Amino acid sequence: MRVVHHPAAGSSDGSVLASEVEVADTLVSQTRGLMFRRSLPDDYALAFPFDSASTRDVHMLFVFVPLDVIWVTDGVVERVERLRPWLGLARAKADLILELPAGRASAVEPGDRVVLEERP
Repeated sequence: MRVVHHPAAGSSDGSVLASEVEVADTLVSQTRGLMFRRSLPDDYALAFPFDSASTRDVHMLFVFVPLDVIWVTDGVVERVERLRPWLGLARAKADLILELPAGRASAVEPGDRVVLEERP
């Protein structure tokens, strides 16, 4: 699986934000998230898929590395935020949340499309 970014304006070709995607699809994996990890590969993302869009919180308690977090509803980016280790907290509506190493989502903006795809 991979995370592909399609800008709202410009090129119709998507760029790969992450080619190593872990899916947090259980309550335990969603609760743990990226806590206690000391580093992340550059092409890594943790995906939190949900059945429906709702306001979702992301906290950085016990997370040791800065993250770029993307909130997505129906494939459209609602919010992008860089969160600091330990102190970061943010909230937005989403049916998919993506956590990536800081800097990986620097070109992603609200209104862009971001999708999870199977590898070709």
